[in-house]
Amino acid sequence: MKVAPWRKSSHSSGGTSGECVELKDLGSAVGVRDSKAPEAGHLALTPGAFADLVARVKQGDLSA
Repeated sequence: MKVAPWRKSSHSSGGTSGECVELKDLGSAVGVRDSKAPEAGHLALTPGAFADLVARVKQGDLSA
């Protein structure tokens, strides 16, 4: 079985001070982690919860 790699968001700034998010298909979930601190672990979200998160980010509903 091939393990899917972590993918950096195309919206990540790429700099060391920028917001860098990586995603990974975990099968029944979507993994989300900070690419600057991968050793800190990741969140595992259901596809529905991930879609809701993306929608809320796009709408500006979440604050830093």
